[in-house]
Amino acid sequence: MRLPSSIFVSVSLFTAETTAALYLSSTYRSAGDQIWQGLTLLFTLVPSVLVQLTLTFIHRDLSRDRPLVLLLHILQLGPVVRCLEAFCIYGSVGRVEEPYVSITRKKQMPRGGQSEEVERQVGQAEGKLFTHRAAFARTSVIQAFLGSAPQLTLQLYICVLQQGVSIGRGTLMVISLLSIVYGALRCNILAIKIKYDDYEVDVRPMAYICIFLWRSFEIATRVVVLVLFSSVLQLWVLPVVLLNFLVFFLYPWVLFWLSHSPFPENIEKTLTRVGTTIVLCLLTFLYAGINMFCWSAVQLKLNDPDLINKSQNWYRMAIYYMLRFVENASLLLLWYVYKTDFYKFICAPLLVLQLLVAYAIGIFFMLVFYQFCHPCRKLFSSSMTQGFWNCSSLLCLICNNPSPHNRPIEKAALEPPSSTPHMEPANETAYETPDDTTYDMHDDTTYDMLNDTTNDTIYDIPNEMGHNVGGNSDITNGVSCNA
Repeated sequence: MRLPSSIFVSVSLFTAETTAALYLSSTYRSAGDQIWQGLTLLFTLVPSVLVQLTLTFIHRDLSRDRPLVLLLHILQLGPVVRCLEAFCIYGSVGRVEEPYVSITRKKQMPRGGQSEEVERQVGQAEGKLFTHRAAFARTSVIQAFLGSAPQLTLQLYICVLQQGVSIGRGTLMVISLLSIVYGALRCNILAIKIKYDDYEVDVRPMAYICIFLWRSFEIATRVVVLVLFSSVLQLWVLPVVLLNFLVFFLYPWVLFWLSHSPFPENIEKTLTRVGTTIVLCLLTFLYAGINMFCWSAVQLKLNDPDLINKSQNWYRMAIYYMLRFVENASLLLLWYVYKTDFYKFICAPLLVLQLLVAYAIGIFFMLVFYQFCHPCRKLFSSSMTQGFWNCSSLLCLICNNPSPHNRPIEKAALEPPSSTPHMEPANETAYETPDDTTYDMHDDTTYDMLNDTTNDTIYDIPNEMGHNVGGNSDITNGVSCNA
């Protein structure tokens, strides 16, 4: 059983960022900056409350008699308690023989065109530890994009206005950037495990390095672009942010409305229709927050029974990065045009070039990850580079397609009509629209932050019967905790 190191990293980042934000807000209060103090506390407490609610919901503490744990969650100490509980479970594994285990089946990565199924026993302690890992993976994403990302943008904006970086503000900015990158990394790993849940996925260290570099360049560039644009056009940054947020917030709902599918009722049995709607709104809110700063590896699809579409669509990813690159370039161009003497000590053209190159480097590491380091690349129906190339060819075909007014006049139309009647041949030069240029943008994966809860359908069997698994055995395959 693996050490729950990811839980320790999540709790460490959460605790460090909360502590640094509280210290920085106290310095703002001493300096009389009440606006900066209020915004700093807002971007600290709101995601903290959402993290507590997520942990409580995933572990179903409301239906269990655990008043002390609920009290600690109210005091915003839930992640620390969950981390200690996870390490206690890890330390107790193997000391006492468990009376019940579960049987799970996972496919191995295909070798030579064939994939074998492997059965293994999963104890109750390992199942609980898996639930803890899944819960902290989701809370890391919430903390990153609903707390750390706005916090980093705010503190960098204050640094630009005050033309200086204090020790407390610099510390908080570094921790926030690490939290965002780690949350994006967990989102990528979570997407892989959701899409390929039937397979035994092994993520190698090189894949982690590629994801870290990809997300670091992408997120840092995006934050700097938004801060530069807001520093010269304060009134226009709000429409830009709201437009981005509303587009990604409403997009899953528009697809759901166009599909004419019934309202999803399978999120949680104890939830009413109002409660289900609130949960779905929170999911789309998180989805919009992720796409505001970077590409979300998991996508929402509300018209799917499991809220998850496990197919891979390269076209949508290519279009997202093309449009985001154009948007960043446009915002930088507006900043360059309207910049004041405030930036006279900065080489503006070089800064614009560096930011665009940094974003391109992030895309490069993304291509390297999907092409060479993705743990399930053998299961791709098409390669990443081929998908990007097809999308680029499609855009070029659309842009270069001549309009009817600019098409050359046929030679036959210039000749005088002949007196001899004859049959006109079929026009072999007619413009046809190729059938293979159509594509579906709705074929995305979705993000369900609730399905990784403790699965109540795990079939437990006595431990002494674990060796009787056979052809006519009545042992039912256990279903592992699934996202």
